[in-house]
Amino acid sequence: MSVTVAAIQMNSLDNLQDNLQQAEALLIQAANSGAKLAVLPENFAVFAAGRQNSTAQQMPLIQAWLAQQSIKNKLWLVAGSIPCLYRPDGQSVLQDKVRACCLVYNPQGELAGRYDKIHLFDALLADQQAQYQESATFEAGDEIVVINTPFANIGLSICYDIRFPALYQALRDKGADIIVVPAAFTALTGAAHWQVLLRARAIENQCMMIGAGQSGWHSASRQTWGHSQIIDAWGKVLAEQEQGVGVVLAQYVKAELQQVRQQMPVLRHRRLCVTQGLS
Repeated sequence: MSVTVAAIQMNSLDNLQDNLQQAEALLIQAANSGAKLAVLPENFAVFAAGRQNSTAQQMPLIQAWLAQQSIKNKLWLVAGSIPCLYRPDGQSVLQDKVRACCLVYNPQGELAGRYDKIHLFDALLADQQAQYQESATFEAGDEIVVINTPFANIGLSICYDIRFPALYQALRDKGADIIVVPAAFTALTGAAHWQVLLRARAIENQCMMIGAGQSGWHSASRQTWGHSQIIDAWGKVLAEQEQGVGVVLAQYVKAELQQVRQQMPVLRHRRLCVTQGLS
């Protein structure tokens, strides 16, 4: 069985309607190319400092749009990340904070699952932004999520998560075949680490990796790396778009993934197991 999958690369700015129009055109392009799964990048709806809370207020509108897109394009749609004021159990997030949540819709427009970003990006970098502190405005998630679809089990992660291999081991242990990484990697860290981390997670866990990124300038101080790509379970880069908006397409072939796992059964050989509890 072969299924076309897509990573959507965007240049989201500080305008919800413009960003949704950009995303819609790219999703139509993916669907017209035969994609059955499409992954939007992190912050696809709005990408602007200090706009997390106001964007979260638009969640009903964004969710209705996502349901409509999944139905219209007959897609399993992984909705990058969106700021949310509520936890999965319906409880409010800590005061003055939001959660970065990744919503997944099936082709019937139904919400199939949700993942909240576990690892928050706090870093000092030698770029124009200089300081990044997601923990000041975001509350970390605490649940590992795999979505079952008719063609593959899809493990969910977001951006900075890629630096923490224990999460990806846990996703493989929960049955993941494909792991998605919606991202907004900085140009500095992306050039150094983005592809090598994606390939490492693919090789370690024998899963297809779909990295869907933001690309270009989003403000005078924020530049993202782009280079959205799809990598197979052997670590081979199947398709990549370096810069600009666009759609990256590749084939997920279940038999090829199973062959990699049969020829080198690393899960059976593993002697040390990670603790899946979160600190």
